[in-house]
Amino acid sequence: MKVKLAKTSGFCMGVRRAMEMVLAETNRTKDPIYTFGPLIHNNQVLDLLASKGVHAVEKLESLNSGEIVIRAHGIPPQERQAIRETGLKVIDATCPRVARVHAIIRSHSRKGHTTVIVGDRDHAEVIGLVGYAEGPVHVIQKVDDVHELPHLERLLVVAQTTQNEESFHRIVNALTNRFKDVLVFNTICDATYQRQQEVRSFAGQVDAVVVVGGYHSGNTQRLAQVSRETGLPTFHIETEKDLDKETLSGMEVVGVTAGASTPNWMIKNVVKTIEGIRSRSESPLFSWTKPTLKFLVLSNLAVALGAFSFSFAATILLEHNPGLTFPFITFLYIYAMHVLNRFLDKGACAYNDPESAAFLKNNRPLLILTAIGAVIGALAVSFSVGLSTFFALCGLSLLGIIYSIPLVPIQIRHRYTYAKIKDIPGSRSLSESLAWVAIITILPLLDMDHIVWPSTIVTALIVFSMSYARAILFNIIQAQGDLLVGTETLPIIIGEKSTLALLKIILSASALILIISPILTLIGPFSFVMLLPLFVLSLCLFAYERRWLYPGTKLEASVEGTFFLSGSLAIIWQAVLWQS
Repeated sequence: MKVKLAKTSGFCMGVRRAMEMVLAETNRTKDPIYTFGPLIHNNQVLDLLASKGVHAVEKLESLNSGEIVIRAHGIPPQERQAIRETGLKVIDATCPRVARVHAIIRSHSRKGHTTVIVGDRDHAEVIGLVGYAEGPVHVIQKVDDVHELPHLERLLVVAQTTQNEESFHRIVNALTNRFKDVLVFNTICDATYQRQQEVRSFAGQVDAVVVVGGYHSGNTQRLAQVSRETGLPTFHIETEKDLDKETLSGMEVVGVTAGASTPNWMIKNVVKTIEGIRSRSESPLFSWTKPTLKFLVLSNLAVALGAFSFSFAATILLEHNPGLTFPFITFLYIYAMHVLNRFLDKGACAYNDPESAAFLKNNRPLLILTAIGAVIGALAVSFSVGLSTFFALCGLSLLGIIYSIPLVPIQIRHRYTYAKIKDIPGSRSLSESLAWVAIITILPLLDMDHIVWPSTIVTALIVFSMSYARAILFNIIQAQGDLLVGTETLPIIIGEKSTLALLKIILSASALILIISPILTLIGPFSFVMLLPLFVLSLCLFAYERRWLYPGTKLEASVEGTFFLSGSLAIIWQAVLWQS
């Protein structure tokens, strides 16, 4: 079944910021951490935080040590002062957009304005907003409430940041028609407005809409309400277990959106479950293609086949006689290292890709056996090439395996920040790309009599940049899960926007190298051909950034397909040369 995913689904800026602050603190301190009220409105996320030692409290009297977090919704100033008096370390995770509304209310209420808040009276955010009014304050939810207000002068009107935009405008019109002096601030968050507009745009494009998020989450409830107002069949669910598969099987295209408190891994589970539902109108060929593609990605055969193809293309860039020996070694090595490291370092996998985690668990014996067989096979082939190649591959295999193994004895591990190589900030993507350079570019040189250094250096740079871009893109996709388990990848260290900017620089520099190198006769004309897979890889990055492709099997297959494309182009190139 086809799924159309809303670009703005998932954590909004305020929720993401609050989660990152709390998770970063759990990875930094051993002190108990509390949140004053639930951090966000999502039971599954709250259960996850509790498993990491972060607990929500409603009263401060019993707390005498640790750290306390002010949640994203914000709190009244009286409660803020009470928190300060506890002596606990305070982490303020109030959403900046909510804090702006606090400032507006405080400023104008001091000037004599009567505050009118459009929102849900019992919502945590609204309770916090009311506390900042230094004068009369009224909370209304619908147009009918306007007529129940007493006679007021000098009104200040603000909105709960997650309110329905159209409903807010109707209420404002009613207020301006009844009262003369009305000062209006549309404080609805841009993300809320965009989500609601995207849901409205589903009309005519999808057969039904699934809204993912907590049943008690106000912004998620409003998304479902907006969807129902368009006339589309709408299903508000918390997890993929709540899906009505029988009803959805009668649809061809399903739209999916999610509330601001819904993490990526929950959205991924829902999208993958819906994609797995066979539509009654779906062709048998399409039904066969999807599971095959999914198997290749989940089993790590896709990345291994991509590496095989990329290695074959690299032999032409290196101006070697093309053969299958080193591409085959690359295939076996990459497959083995990816599988074994998934088992050795599976902490974040449960959050980054629950489907992959389940696949690993269900196929553990077979995957481990084939990975060990791949290592043995790669060593056997390398031995037939030469002793230098064999011993180098032994070293690379050992390094690949110990990457995720603790190197510090368990008795003293608590004294060290980095017990494994993978614990070093930013090491995962760098280690992976360096391994690709070693196996694809350096290993074939060890038993050669003559090395052409210009082509070797250029090829090494291209292999490094493309494999590094691949690894970093997946790091961005997996950032939420990595943050949960304390893995400091580059996107976590410098942020997603900076990482995306860095990727663009790397890919642009790679394109420049591929264009200039043949002109300077540093490398052959096949360099121009390699611009195509580089361009496709850039398109994958662009598609992710614009949310045309959402994290999942399609995006992963598209990225790995970039490397497979390079091998296909290399075969065509060789065929043309042989014929001429």
